[in-house]
Amino acid sequence: MKTKFKKLSDSRVEITVTLDAKDLNAAKEKAIEKLSKELKVEGFRKGKVPADVAKRFIPENELNSETIDVAIRTTVITAFTENEKSPLAIPNVNVTKYVPDEMAEYTATADIIPEVKLGDYKNLGVKKETVKISEKDVAGVLDNLSNSFAEKKVTKRAAKSGDEVIIDFVGKKDDKAFAGGSAKDYHLLLGSNTFIPGFEDGIVGHEPGDKFDLTLTFPKDYGVKDLAGAKTVFEVLLKQVNEVVKPEIDDKLAKKCGPFKDLAALKEDIKKNLSAQTEHQNEEKYKDALVKALVAKSKVPAPDILIDDQIRMIRDDITRNAASQGMSFEDYLERAGEKVESWEKKAREIAAERVKASLALQTLAVNEKITVSDDLVAAKIAELRDVYKKSPEALKSLKDPNVKMDIKNRMIIEATLDYLVKVNK
Repeated sequence: MKTKFKKLSDSRVEITVTLDAKDLNAAKEKAIEKLSKELKVEGFRKGKVPADVAKRFIPENELNSETIDVAIRTTVITAFTENEKSPLAIPNVNVTKYVPDEMAEYTATADIIPEVKLGDYKNLGVKKETVKISEKDVAGVLDNLSNSFAEKKVTKRAAKSGDEVIIDFVGKKDDKAFAGGSAKDYHLLLGSNTFIPGFEDGIVGHEPGDKFDLTLTFPKDYGVKDLAGAKTVFEVLLKQVNEVVKPEIDDKLAKKCGPFKDLAALKEDIKKNLSAQTEHQNEEKYKDALVKALVAKSKVPAPDILIDDQIRMIRDDITRNAASQGMSFEDYLERAGEKVESWEKKAREIAAERVKASLALQTLAVNEKITVSDDLVAAKIAELRDVYKKSPEALKSLKDPNVKMDIKNRMIIEATLDYLVKVNK
C-alpha cells in the first residue's frame, strides 16, 4: 500500500491510497470468506463451504465489489495513521481506479483534529476580580431572611409598596394576548421589581376588587424580541391585598435562623458564606477569561464537523428546556422573536467558540502531559453512583466505557484549567 497526502485546509485532508496485487489478494480472501457464509452449494452445509470451492460459485461482479470494499475498510484508517492524522468521522471514499487482482486506487477525504499552535499561555494578562463583601450585601440577605419569617395579614385597604397582592392579569399587544403575559391568582410583592417598570407602581393605590388597565411599554432590551420596546395593555383584577409584617432584624431573628447566639454571629456567618460564593463565581469567571485569552493568543482552527456537533447539542438543550415548559423548539424561537436563520448564525458563533476552547485546552493538556489517574476516575464514578443511586438508567450508563472515557476527559480539562490558573498567578 502506498499513500499520498494532500492538505485541503487546516482541518481537512485528502489521502490517495494505491493498492497492489498483494493487497487485493489479501482482501479477496476475506471477501470469499465472508460471502461463502451465505452461499448454498450442494453437498455442503450453509456457512461450511470451503474457500476454494466457494470462489467458483460466487459471481465475479459480486466478488470484485466485496473485495474492493474489504480492501478499503482494512486500509483506510491505516492510511491516516501512517500520515499521523486522526479523522473526526468516517472518511469519504471515492474509488478512482480498480483493476481486479492487479491494482486499485481511491481517495479518502476527512476532517481531522487540526494542528493547534498555542500562544504564550503562561502570560495571558488576565486579572482576577477581588472578593469584596459590603455591609449592604449583608443587609440584603438579612432583609430576605426577615421576609421569610414575615406574617401576611389580609387587609381591605388600598395596596401600597411592600404589600403582597393576589392578582389575575392578561397582557395584550395590538389587542391580542401574548404568550407568557397572563396568569391567575398570581402572588406579587409590590416593590420587588419582578415585573416590567410601571406594572407594580400601577397597582399601588388600588383596592381589593378593582379592575383596571395598565398601559405599559416593554424595555427596549427586553429578552423577548417581539415584546422589546412594544406598547402593551395589561388587564388587571386585584383580588386580595396582604399586609406583610416583617420581624425586626435583631438577636431574636438570628436565633430563628440557626444556632446563632446573636445578630453579630449571624452577620459573620452571612459574610463568610457570601465571600465563599463570590470567590467561587470569580474563580469561574477568571477561568473563562483565561480560556478566551488563550484562544485569542493561539491559532485554533474549528472544523465544521465539530461545530455542527456543538450546534446539535445547543439545540437539544433548548429543546429539552422548552419541552419542560410545554413548548417546542419552534415555540421557543417564536417567543424569543427569533428566526431560524438568525438563531443558527448565533448558535454557530457560540459553537465555534466552544470548539476552539476545547481544542486549545486539549492541546495544552498534551503539551504539559496533564492527566488523571484511574483511581481518581474510579473515585469520581463512585461519587456519581451515589448521586444517581435512585436512577437505574443513569447507573447503567456509568458502566459504559465511552461514558467513563468522557468523565476522564472532563476531569483532564478541569485539571488543565487549574494548571492555567496556577501559571498565570
